[in-house]
Amino acid sequence: MIKCEAIDALEEFRANPWEFQLTFETPLAKLEPFVKAIFSELSASKKVSVTIDLVVFEPRHLIELLTNHSIAPRYERGLCLTTTNRSESEELLRVMLSEWIDFLFVPEPALFAIYADHDEFTTFYAHSPSILDDVAGALLGQGFKREMNYQRRF
Repeated sequence: MIKCEAIDALEEFRANPWEFQLTFETPLAKLEPFVKAIFSELSASKKVSVTIDLVVFEPRHLIELLTNHSIAPRYERGLCLTTTNRSESEELLRVMLSEWIDFLFVPEPALFAIYADHDEFTTFYAHSPSILDDVAGALLGQGFKREMNYQRRF
């Protein structure tokens, strides 16, 4: 895992969010299958970047993860974490979703992006509705709840 600063990524995404979006409730009690379902749509992705937007409470799980990767436990706005392999990517997403953190998640290649918030909503963005249909199918197939009338505004 690599640490960097990416405040510009947040500002750029806010200024130009991808055209299509859909939102699911973040199932805190079922994060493992939720993350697995997301990654089932990212078969080519090994690396991801996660950029912190807001931290509401001290993120104990994130601090532990950073410490385990010999990264100083910082978690301010604009901090970006980039993974180097698939298991690291899944672990990072699971940890981020378990904390009271707002963040931007972008896999490589960037088929879709995720903005998740501490209010337990996970919004998926894509340039194509068919990509979102695939993500929705994977999540709905596992019984996760979609927020039908939710439109995230920055």
